[in-house]
Amino acid sequence: MKRFLHLIIAIFTLSVIAHPAKANGKEKDDLLLNSDSAVLIDAKTGQILYQKNSQSSMYPASITKIATAIYAIEHGDLNGEVTVSKNARNTDGTKVFLEEGEKVTLERLIQGMLINSGNDAAVAIAEHLSGSVSGFSHDLNRYLQTEIGTSNTNFKNPNGLFDPEHRTTAEDMAKITKYALKNREFAKIFGTKSLKWEGETWNTTIFTHHKMMMQQRYDGVTGGKNGFVSQAGYTLVTAAERNGLSLITVTMKSPNDQGTYDDTKKLLDFGFGRFETGEIRPTATLKNDRQQPLQLNHAVYYTKHKGEHITSEVSKANELFVKGEDGRKLASAKLESAVPDGQGITPALKRDEMEKDEALMKGHFFIAVLMAFLLVIGVGGAVFLQTKKWQ
Repeated sequence: MKRFLHLIIAIFTLSVIAHPAKANGKEKDDLLLNSDSAVLIDAKTGQILYQKNSQSSMYPASITKIATAIYAIEHGDLNGEVTVSKNARNTDGTKVFLEEGEKVTLERLIQGMLINSGNDAAVAIAEHLSGSVSGFSHDLNRYLQTEIGTSNTNFKNPNGLFDPEHRTTAEDMAKITKYALKNREFAKIFGTKSLKWEGETWNTTIFTHHKMMMQQRYDGVTGGKNGFVSQAGYTLVTAAERNGLSLITVTMKSPNDQGTYDDTKKLLDFGFGRFETGEIRPTATLKNDRQQPLQLNHAVYYTKHKGEHITSEVSKANELFVKGEDGRKLASAKLESAVPDGQGITPALKRDEMEKDEALMKGHFFIAVLMAFLLVIGVGGAVFLQTKKWQ
C-alpha cells in the first residue's frame, strides 16, 4: 500500500514539473538569461513582451552611442564639416583614429561611431554640437527626457566610457532605440555591416561589431550596437523583423560576450514564436453608441498573442479601446468625427435641425393664416361699407 501511495505521489510530482504554471492563460516562461537586466519590446507599439529587471539602473557602455547618434542626426548638418580637437583625438578606447585638426563630415563621424564604436568620433560630435562633452551631456539628457520620454537615464559623456553617474535602464534604452529607428538615416547606419573608411592616417574597411549581423547571423536582424567596459559587463541592443513583427531587445551586464548573444537569441525566439502585431487603419468604420460615424487620424498598432481573438469598443468619450481575450488593454486612441466640417452633420445634429425647421414652418403657417384672416376681414369690411354707401 505504501509503495502504491509513493507511486501516486511521484506521478503527481512529475506532472506538475512537466506542466509549468500559467499566467494570464499563457505559459509562464523563465528564459534563464545570463544578463542581469533585459527587455524585449514590440518596436511598433512599444509594448513590453518580456523583461528582467528592466528598470534597474545600469552602466550602458557603448550602447550610449545610439542616443548620441539620433541626437546628432536631428540637431546637426550631416554634410557639415567637423574639425577634430586634440581632446577628441586622445580619447581612450575603441577609435577610428582621427587626427587633431582633421576635417570630417558629421555623417561620417556618426558612421564611425555606430559601426566601429569610435569613442574619438563620439567626442568630436559632442564638441561640434555643444562646444564640450559636459555641455553635450546636458543637452542630450534634456532631449532624451523631453523628446523621447526617458525617466531613468543620465549620461555624462557621448560614448559610454565609465563614469559612476553615467547610467540608464534596459527599458529606457529600448525606448531610445524605438524612437531612433523611426529615422531613416539612423536606421541605415544602424544596419550597416561594413563601410570603407578613408581617414587622414587610417584607411581600411570598418565592420559592425554586432555578431548577429556577421559571424552569428540571426534571420531578421536589421541592426544593432554592442558595448563593454569592465564595470558595465557586456551590453547589447538588437533590432529584428519578421513577418511584420518588429522587435527590439536590450541586454545589460552579461558576464561574458557570448552570454549577451545567447540571451538576445532567446528573447528574439520568444518574441517571434509567441506574438504578432495587429493594425486598425484610419479607413476603418467605427461608430459610438449614438451611431455617429467616427474615424482615426492615424493607424493604431497593437501586440497580441498569435491567434488571439481581440475585441474593440468605443467609449462615450469617443475613445477606441482594443482588448485581448483576457480583457487586458492592448491599445487606445482618440476618435474624430468622420464627417468633414461643412460637409454634413451627425444624426443627432440633423434631428435637431429638422425639429427647428418644423417649428419654423409651423410659425410661418400660423402667420400666413392670421394674415389671410385679417385680409378677409378687411376686404369684407370694405365691401360692407361700400354697400351701405349706395343704399
